[in-house]
Amino acid sequence: MISCDAAMETARVEISRCITGLGLRSKVKDKEDRAATQEGLERHMSAAGVKRGSVMEKVANVFCSGAGGRDGRAPAAAAPLKKEKPPVPPREKPTPPDKPSRFSFQKMKNGMYPSLHGPAGRRAARPAGPGARRRELRAPQPTWAELWLTDAFLERFFAHFTGAEVCRLAQVCRKWRDVLYQPRYWRQLRPVLDCRDIRQSGGSDPGAARRRYLHALQVRACDSLALLHATDEDLCDLTHGFPAAHKCLRWLSLQCGRVSDKGLEQTLEQLHGLHQLELSGCNDVTDAGLWACLSPRIVSLSVSDCINVADETVAAVAQLLPSLYELNLQAYHVSDAALTYFSSKQSAGLSILRLHSCWELTNHAVLNIVHSLPNLSVLSLSGCSKITDEGVEVIAENLKGLRSLDLSWCTRVTDAALEYIACDLTQLEELVLDRCIHVTDIGIGYLSTMTSLTSLTLRWCTQVRDFGLQHLCSMRNLLVLSLAGCTQLTSSGLSNLVQLRHLVELELTNCPGSSAELNTYLRENLPHCWVYD
Repeated sequence: MISCDAAMETARVEISRCITGLGLRSKVKDKEDRAATQEGLERHMSAAGVKRGSVMEKVANVFCSGAGGRDGRAPAAAAPLKKEKPPVPPREKPTPPDKPSRFSFQKMKNGMYPSLHGPAGRRAARPAGPGARRRELRAPQPTWAELWLTDAFLERFFAHFTGAEVCRLAQVCRKWRDVLYQPRYWRQLRPVLDCRDIRQSGGSDPGAARRRYLHALQVRACDSLALLHATDEDLCDLTHGFPAAHKCLRWLSLQCGRVSDKGLEQTLEQLHGLHQLELSGCNDVTDAGLWACLSPRIVSLSVSDCINVADETVAAVAQLLPSLYELNLQAYHVSDAALTYFSSKQSAGLSILRLHSCWELTNHAVLNIVHSLPNLSVLSLSGCSKITDEGVEVIAENLKGLRSLDLSWCTRVTDAALEYIACDLTQLEELVLDRCIHVTDIGIGYLSTMTSLTSLTLRWCTQVRDFGLQHLCSMRNLLVLSLAGCTQLTSSGLSNLVQLRHLVELELTNCPGSSAELNTYLRENLPHCWVYD
């Protein structure tokens, strides 16, 4: 009879062999292997004398996982064991594809493979990833010859030129002319047509030449126009040959023309967009004509050298132009009474008043101005030679908001008037004292206290000396200074002007103290200043 130790050893060897054999078998032969293992185990157990149902049989079944464990029928007394995953069979190594021949590549290129091409024989579009960049086809770069004929390039190129340069560029070729004949290139320009020259150049048909010029204005849609030596016929052609003028023309100037009251009236009736009117040297225009033609839409009016203009003209302006903002008047026969016509209609809107060479105006006219127009910001009394220091005092006390004052050719103005200006007009930025021959260094000393003054003109103030220039050197905010014709100034005094570091314009024409060496010295020390010598 075999001993118990021998039986245990025999069972251990058999169990190990069975477990090793089970791990190497495949899934297909798993059932047959389990049967063979069970049969071999029973044979060894019988040889060893182990009875069925004994403890040794149960131990062998547990270690071998038994046939019942694999079939899901494990004995109830056996503890549940964790099932092992079956081994993954090795994958077969993929066979590399054959190298495509030239013939195969040609077939794939022509769209004969459905896996690479769509049903139409074309290559199917690959889905672009979220970060993939799409290739863009670039247009061929144009040559310089093509670029100079491209509208988009020319429009940006012409934007860098001034109005005078644009006029010349439009004459280079037809292409450039067509591009430049656009309203935006001509808005800052004021074309001037000499009607007399046009009539002479037209020969037997001056109307055709005139219409040709007006057609050029029509294409450019000019909003400003000046006519020299115009007649009623020229004005009639203006409204017919330049239809856009009815709405787009904003500024019209008639200079030295033979325009009658009737012709002016008919023209202004058709120019519905006109806001600024200038009449210069139109001696056929009378006060009655202005009463008939002036429209309330005009905001700026200039009348000069019209011999028939008198007080009635000012009355027409005051009554017919309630929105007037600027009035420039040069009339030799306007009296103090004319300035009493201004009413409350113009008191709020009229801001610029220039009275040039109105010889008959006196200090009474100044009184009428300050009471009727208290909101003036620009006042010019140039050539009003009867204005004295008392009139300037009235201006300084009542027009505190003045920013520009012109007293040129007011020969009765002295240093006392400059004292009034320096004390009361604290917002004044521009002062013109040309030909004020009684202004001396004392008056310049008064002006040197004005910190707001940026422009000072002292042309032909012959009593200003080097001592007065020392006062000017303390005006650090001064940008424009004119000393033309100041005969008492020397090179030594003018050299002190280098202290005015912010100066941008300096006029020294007809000044004996100016020399080439001095001008060179000033230009070196005032690099941002333009010196006129």
